Amino acid sequence: MSECIKTDVVIVGAGPAGLFAVFELGLLDIKCHLVDILQKAGGQCSELYPEKPIYDIPGYPIVTGQGLVDHLLRQIEPFHPTFHLGEMVDALEVLGTPEAPLFRVAFGSGQSFECKVIIVAAGGGSFQPKKPPIEGIEAYEGNSVFYAVRKMEDFRDKNVVIVGGGDSALDWTLNLQPIAKRLTLIHRRDDFRAAPHSVKAMRQLVAEEKIDLHIGQVSFLAGERGELSSLSLKGGDGAVREIACERLIPFFGLTMKLGPIAQWGLNLNENLIPVDTERFETNVPGIFAIGDINHYPGKLKLILCGFHEGALAAQKIHRYVYPDKKLTFQYTTSSSNLQKKLGVN
Repeated sequence: MSECIKTDVVIVGAGPAGLFAVFELGLLDIKCHLVDILQKAGGQCSELYPEKPIYDIPGYPIVTGQGLVDHLLRQIEPFHPTFHLGEMVDALEVLGTPEAPLFRVAFGSGQSFECKVIIVAAGGGSFQPKKPPIEGIEAYEGNSVFYAVRKMEDFRDKNVVIVGGGDSALDWTLNLQPIAKRLTLIHRRDDFRAAPHSVKAMRQLVAEEKIDLHIGQVSFLAGERGELSSLSLKGGDGAVREIACERLIPFFGLTMKLGPIAQWGLNLNENLIPVDTERFETNVPGIFAIGDINHYPGKLKLILCGFHEGALAAQKIHRYVYPDKKLTFQYTTSSSNLQKKLGVN
């Protein structure tokens, strides 16, 4: 098991609300680690609508989802947060008291944290992969079937089959092709939702016979002891063909669930976490909830509301992290101390 990491705050969710919380906490000398089940920061903005314009962010008449995330990542650079992407929080152990909170949080991978505060900024919940309707696929999960690529070396010199037509499927087709023994892309129709330049690059590889492209659906998996050896593909004409396959990566989209957080003893209201509107703290002292995951009278699920909630939560969190230190409110426009932290003075 990995060594337990000690930090001030663990933020669950690296979407806009979680990223801006890093900024507000950083101004108060509070260090953060962020964990997100997705492979990159940005939450829904990056995963679901990276190119979709947003019109209600203060100061930006228009900004895309990815553009906003890029700005936020640049804004928090002075505070050097540590990201743990592709990870999911699991068990929570309460070590402290309501007056002096202390928690141990475990990841699914075995990594654990000891922290004084947890901020849940998980949007509508954690993204979890939708599984394809293939009988018996569970027997191969973790050995031969993967819903995300965490270590490219797991796919080196293997017959790799990727299923899907979106950005994830095309991105990993292009990235794994150079190291795979043979890569096959399967999609149910010859029309792809991925970025045009990715589709063009994929079709070039097909034309050069460096990858195989098949239109159809996977109907059967074959192998022994959790190790795939081949799969059956049913084409649009009903014909079935066998394809060598040692690694299968289905990209069937994502669904959102509250996940293990639902077992942490937090009060819930229809899968949302009630908080007060002064500190945005939950019923468990030391655990805060900001962004779309929380609930209070008059709540609006707007990104700018998540920013406001993170700013107010940071004030209370300072009392937990530095119980003997007086907090003096300062403005970034006039405080040389804050400007020094931001590297602008």
